[in-house]
Amino acid sequence: MDVLMSNWKNVKSVPNSFVFPSDRRPGNNIVPISQDIPVIDLGNFSNHGVETIQQILEASQEFGIFQVINHGVSASLMNETMNVCKDFFDMPGEYKASFYSNDPTRNCRLYTSTLSYDNEEFHYWRDNLTHRCHPLHEDHILSWPDQPTTYRETVGAYSVQVRELLLNILDILCKGLGLEVGYFEGELTQNQLMSINHHIPCPDPSLALAMPEHCDPNLISMLQQCDVPGLEVYKDGQWTGVEAIPNAIVVIPGLQLRVISNEKLKSAIHRVVTNSTESRTTIGMFVIPSHDIAIEPARDLTRNVPAVYTSYVYKDFFSTFTGKGCEAETVLKCFRLVD
Repeated sequence: MDVLMSNWKNVKSVPNSFVFPSDRRPGNNIVPISQDIPVIDLGNFSNHGVETIQQILEASQEFGIFQVINHGVSASLMNETMNVCKDFFDMPGEYKASFYSNDPTRNCRLYTSTLSYDNEEFHYWRDNLTHRCHPLHEDHILSWPDQPTTYRETVGAYSVQVRELLLNILDILCKGLGLEVGYFEGELTQNQLMSINHHIPCPDPSLALAMPEHCDPNLISMLQQCDVPGLEVYKDGQWTGVEAIPNAIVVIPGLQLRVISNEKLKSAIHRVVTNSTESRTTIGMFVIPSHDIAIEPARDLTRNVPAVYTSYVYKDFFSTFTGKGCEAETVLKCFRLVD
């Protein structure tokens, strides 16, 4: 069977390598859509700035995830980007094979499950296309797919608008936390990756997982969902679904925001489940610090309280994160000063 799941046709059963142990699989429990995850209207920011700042701050403190509407990313561009991403996964297998790689240093790579596919005991039900998209160097863009023909132009424009949104949200968090606006400019937001997940219909969603439960190790992330449910958040001892709101963008503070805020902000534990009847394509964007920058709790937030974390270099955090199976709490303990 072809490694790339997007090449599979008429799958009747879940292959054994995709069947998770009973204690890790979703099972048949119905997970309700959460009515509590905040949906914040950024269109009100100019008239209700203080209120919007408080909403984003509280959402990041309580949930570690929220959705934004009227966010400034063009609805037509969002639709065009989603369409070219779906069209890419519908391209002939021979074309997609040219992007297949488990090499994390490659600018643009397509893989199934994770980059550890050859060594993992169980596979996740997804294909993923990841590539760098900031800065928009020519050598980055030339590594992107040239089919569909509008992919590079559309995704380039989308990357710029999404980056502007995420930097705006970071500045809003600065105001909420009491940090100088622009604190996150420069090396803290130097890199940006686009990550497109594609999940084909799964014959038995109770057995498989589309993505593992995890926290994002980077600074801040966004997700554009489609109309097929799948994203779930773990809170208060249970999983709840994240509503797919048309033209909304899901925002997830990463673990670096948790550290820099000195534990004032959370990063949501989340996973993705499969669907038995429909394919699901989502677009993620990750803002990532420079590999060599030192990360530590902001000094303005530790004047009157102890710093919870020691200073570390981001690449050391990330290598620890991957080396310890992406277990957020285990990784954070390696850098904690205060129990």
